[in-house]
Amino acid sequence: MVIPRHLAVIMDGNGRWAKARNLTRTHGHRQGVVAVREIVSNASQLGIEYLTLYAFSSENWSRPASEVRDLMGLLRLFIKRDLATLHKQNVRVLVIGSRLGLADDILSLLEKAEDLTCQNTGLTLIIAFNYGARQEITDTFRQLAKEVEAGRLKPDEISESLISQSLYSGGIPDPDVIVRTSGEQRLSNFLLWQAAYSEFVFVDCYWPEFDMQQLELVLVEYGRRNRRFGSVEREDVELEQNAVASGG
Repeated sequence: MVIPRHLAVIMDGNGRWAKARNLTRTHGHRQGVVAVREIVSNASQLGIEYLTLYAFSSENWSRPASEVRDLMGLLRLFIKRDLATLHKQNVRVLVIGSRLGLADDILSLLEKAEDLTCQNTGLTLIIAFNYGARQEITDTFRQLAKEVEAGRLKPDEISESLISQSLYSGGIPDPDVIVRTSGEQRLSNFLLWQAAYSEFVFVDCYWPEFDMQQLELVLVEYGRRNRRFGSVEREDVELEQNAVASGG
């Protein structure tokens, strides 16, 4: 089983999991938190260095107010209850996404999670909260434009590397594999820049059902992939060269 350095997950299907059991969407989100605890523990156990979880997108604010309120309540509860455990497990917490307009107590909790765990050296847990990849890219280019306008940066100094370092996720390696649960097969505005060479694995189970067995199946599938990063197999090059040399 091949272990990726960075695993990213679109945690999808809480509501449908609940609906299939005649439960409320809130019950589904609560069970989703249980799955979050499990994947953090399992990722640490397997030696994954970075785990990014798509917790709340910038588009999710358009959901019914009652559901948004419940989600914010679960976030508050998760940080208050689980932060000490994460810290004890040597997990470093990072939050990516826009922080403009967030409620003061939510912002304070996110900052507390980052500050408390900033020196930890185990798994880095990246929580994508109020996150949208298009907004991330827009914010990045807007900031680079300001640097150019101020004379601190020349246009021809803008490189892929500089853009990557200037994103919300600057300093974090790109994900090796992106998983989406629930059977949907789209990125939904998640890590669009960073996913350029990521492997995608789409699984049919809903997020609350995603356990160690499901994670291991994902890693087995990931291990089957041939990551060429735009290049070709060395054997293919050698076969072609031999064919040319032999006049074939």
